Amino acid sequence: VQLQASGGGLVQAGGSLRLSCAASGRTSSTYVMSWFRQAPGKEREFVAATIWTGSSTYYADSVKGRFTMSRDRAKNTVYLQMASLKPEDTAVYYCAAGDHGLKYNYWGQGTQVTVSS
Repeated sequence: VQLQASGGGLVQAGGSLRLSCAASGRTSSTYVMSWFRQAPGKEREFVAATIWTGSSTYYADSVKGRFTMSRDRAKNTVYLQMASLKPEDTAVYYCAAGDHGLKYNYWGQGTQVTVSS
C-alpha cells in the first residue's frame, strides 16, 4: 500500500485546511485509515481514524468538534477537514493504514501544517 498525503500549509489561527491521503496498491488488507501528527520535540499522537470498509470514525479529544475525517471510496482517498485551527495544531501530519490488529504497516510521507497566532 502506498499513501500520498497532501494539503498542508500555513494558516492563521481560526482558519481551515483540508488534508488528503490517497491510497494505492493492495488496499484489501487495510482495516483502518488514520491520521497522526507529530509536533517538534513531541511524540507522534493519534488524531483521527476511520474504518476502511465501514463508517465509524474516531477522534482524539483535542480535535473533536473541529476536525472531520471523511473518505471517498471511489478515489481510495481519505480527508481530514480541519477547522478552528489553533497554534497547538502545528505539526507534521501523517496518514497511515492499519490492519485488524491496528498495526500500522504503511505510512504516508507527512505534510506540514503550521498555524500562526
